[in-house]
Amino acid sequence: MPAHAQHPVPHPHAPAAGEGADPLRNERDHLAASRAALRAMRADAEALNIADVTANWVNAKVLQGEIDARIKALADLAHTPLFFGRLDYLHAPGLDPSEGGAGADGGPGDENFYIGRRHVHDAHGDPMVIDWRAPVSQPFYRASKKDPMDLRMRRRFGYTGGELTAYEDEHLSDPAEAERTSQLLQAEIERPRVGPMRDIVATIQPEQDEIVRAGIGGSVCVQGAPGTGKTAVGLHRVAYLLYAHRERLARSGTLVIGPNDSFLRYIEQVLPALGELEVKQATVDSLVGHVEVRARDDAAAASVKGDARMAEVLRRAVRSHITPPEEACMVVRGSRRWRVPVYELQEIVEELRERDIRYGAAREALPQRIAHAVLVRMEQAGEAPDDRVQDAVARNAAVKAAVKAVWPPVDPAKLVLRLLGDAEFLAAHAEGLLTPEEQKAVLWAKPARSVKSAKWSSADAVLIDEAMDLVARTPSLGHVVLDEAQDLSPMQYRAVGRRCTTGSVTVLGDIAQGTTPWATDTWEEALGHMGKPGSVVEELTQGFRVPREVIAYASRLLPAIAPDLREATSIRESAGDFEIRTVRPEALDASVLAACHDALGKEGSVGLIVADARVPGLRAALEEDGLRCLAPGEETSAEARLTLVPATLAKGLEYDYVVLDEPAAIVDGEPDERTGLRRLYVCLTRPVSGLTVIHAADLPEQLAGQGDAAARAC
Repeated sequence: MPAHAQHPVPHPHAPAAGEGADPLRNERDHLAASRAALRAMRADAEALNIADVTANWVNAKVLQGEIDARIKALADLAHTPLFFGRLDYLHAPGLDPSEGGAGADGGPGDENFYIGRRHVHDAHGDPMVIDWRAPVSQPFYRASKKDPMDLRMRRRFGYTGGELTAYEDEHLSDPAEAERTSQLLQAEIERPRVGPMRDIVATIQPEQDEIVRAGIGGSVCVQGAPGTGKTAVGLHRVAYLLYAHRERLARSGTLVIGPNDSFLRYIEQVLPALGELEVKQATVDSLVGHVEVRARDDAAAASVKGDARMAEVLRRAVRSHITPPEEACMVVRGSRRWRVPVYELQEIVEELRERDIRYGAAREALPQRIAHAVLVRMEQAGEAPDDRVQDAVARNAAVKAAVKAVWPPVDPAKLVLRLLGDAEFLAAHAEGLLTPEEQKAVLWAKPARSVKSAKWSSADAVLIDEAMDLVARTPSLGHVVLDEAQDLSPMQYRAVGRRCTTGSVTVLGDIAQGTTPWATDTWEEALGHMGKPGSVVEELTQGFRVPREVIAYASRLLPAIAPDLREATSIRESAGDFEIRTVRPEALDASVLAACHDALGKEGSVGLIVADARVPGLRAALEEDGLRCLAPGEETSAEARLTLVPATLAKGLEYDYVVLDEPAAIVDGEPDERTGLRRLYVCLTRPVSGLTVIHAADLPEQLAGQGDAAARAC
């Protein structure tokens, strides 16, 4: 599988039909022509005149918005390859109209297709680049010597600064050519990571592609070890679903949920690079941000508030407002009086209660049920009332008064305020669910007077969101991607699940990286809380980012933190830089600074990961040493490549080189050893090219011992 640079080496196979003596020049010509075609497509969109095709200003505004989005999606990103692969089929496959209906070179029978980030066609409508999500592109990711999928050849392209500089061929139908690891693929995987997260559209592996192209009808959970690309898989799955089900998802919407704002800033450029500009991003906290969060629960309170039992406590509290009718309802219309007796009102209320529909929906239905009972009496008296009469009766003052007395309105925030501030109210609805100790843990020491003055925590906001859904249904989206899901509480899972009750979800995470006291131990349990039991759980264990030695070292912690998970492997040929430095306590800071200088002497981003308590001191030391450092999520550049990362914010991020300060301090910063070791596992698996561990205190026993001498020698 030879790789060809600007001056190609002799090729062991004859050039493809029509390539001539200089295939690289031909490919560059096709790239130039494709870019020109993309510019023409954008110019055509910009030239559209909708003045005579819209009926009113509303239609014009909507249509113009769609055109503007189309123009933006057709932008030619200079440093982003327009195509990254080419497929030469043995037999020309058919294309559906959305793919262009012809071969990449313009003819209806062509067998060559260029695979890229978006569809590009020429002036005749014939495709010059095929969207990577199209069915005809699938063999680029899945074809092999064992199953060539009717491919004669698969070609990968290498780029430098947006310029096509190399290509590499796999002759899948040639039994004489052995199957080898792609050099260009390996180089792309190991390319330095300066700036935000990039797409992996050129390097998607077969097991990843199966998840990306899974149907929208079912929900999927991806258990992925560090470096297996689970986040990228989830984002590319969104892009694929938008391609395959655009109209459906345009109506219902899509959402990507991340663990924190730093993480969302890190991934925010992936979907736009794939031409998808309308996908919203949020954290769980922003989803349930109905009140201002100004407090933080201790671990005991947060664990109880996040427990699924709180959903039943809230349901009981909401429905406790329903009061059985104690008197008849008398409706006066003109000279007639119509009486609905108490027993009949009780039957109506009990029927609505037994249906267990949402509190607000039942409250809206109740006046109509009472009005219907009145209309029955009108008909029995010989009158002929219609729907307008029933609506009028439902708005009658007597009916409104009866509804208010029996089924009063409930303010979700005020309900939670009372539940957390009134011990008797909580005890009445938590009986048999929460122990007295658990009730005491969640009660506020000083009850708040109002919703605005209350010092709400993140867990309180989730309770309010649950109460709101008990009153009125939360709107559902077509598809939700939940990343770093292992840290969510059962109540947070329920909050996410409410956003996709009629849609599907892609859950991404790693049980071994769960670092909250309330983290669930199995995906089956988590999916049950989300209302998606029985969803498919896929496991990714083949790493592409973390060097082999680093993942092997971090995996020593697995028996203690996640004994049921398989150890991850790495396909990277590069061993990476790995060193453990033991220093004296008084030399710790100086050694950390020296390691940062060493890492900055290499190409790529550098992350200094430290226990949260060590952040202020090391920031001051960096500034005194003249080293500029960024905060997590800020984009690195040639001038600023060092990021100071608190251990609690490291999850989901990656850096070319990581300097890990004092592992024992990271473990000690958590409420228990298991959580601390999981936090350390996260931090150890952030590097792409190299890891330097610096410690003065003893390493955790799981990391000490055999193999350390070899690690120091690397």
